[in-house]
Amino acid sequence: MKKIRIEFKWAVIFTLVALLWMLLEKLSGLHGKYIDYHMYLTNLFAIPAIIVMVMALRDKKNTYYGGVMSYTQGLISGIVLSAFIALLSPLAQWITTYVITPEYFPNVIKRSVELGFYKSIEEAQAYFNYKNYAIQGAIWSLIMGIVTTAIAMIFIRSKKSAENK
Repeated sequence: MKKIRIEFKWAVIFTLVALLWMLLEKLSGLHGKYIDYHMYLTNLFAIPAIIVMVMALRDKKNTYYGGVMSYTQGLISGIVLSAFIALLSPLAQWITTYVITPEYFPNVIKRSVELGFYKSIEEAQAYFNYKNYAIQGAIWSLIMGIVTTAIAMIFIRSKKSAENK
């Protein structure tokens, strides 16, 4: 457990940041009055998500590897971190769906039918629901976490890697 303590800590931090983002979206009206802008503005979450991932990888480099971390070591750390985030994702989605913003799905279902994205309420309900979002969230957390790590480690890795010592 000591080997992956940092990844678990940062997965919890990432999840809390994601929940805070959902709360900010709700408070700003993106789950209600301004729902038409939600599909565009929600993508801005990539900014804090990348920042948290980079902070986690730097923490691993400095705390666990003593400031010298290879690309491979960082990639493994990022994959573990992404897996923890993916595992926590359904819980975060449950909190979002049933605690933070229970009106989101009814609002987005109604509006997506009004705009013609879906032909019927039933069709929209098949997409906009907790189960679908929990599955998508877990999959995308894993994929985007690994992609972010692969790119970030180009810059975070030590020039003289631990593998070359």
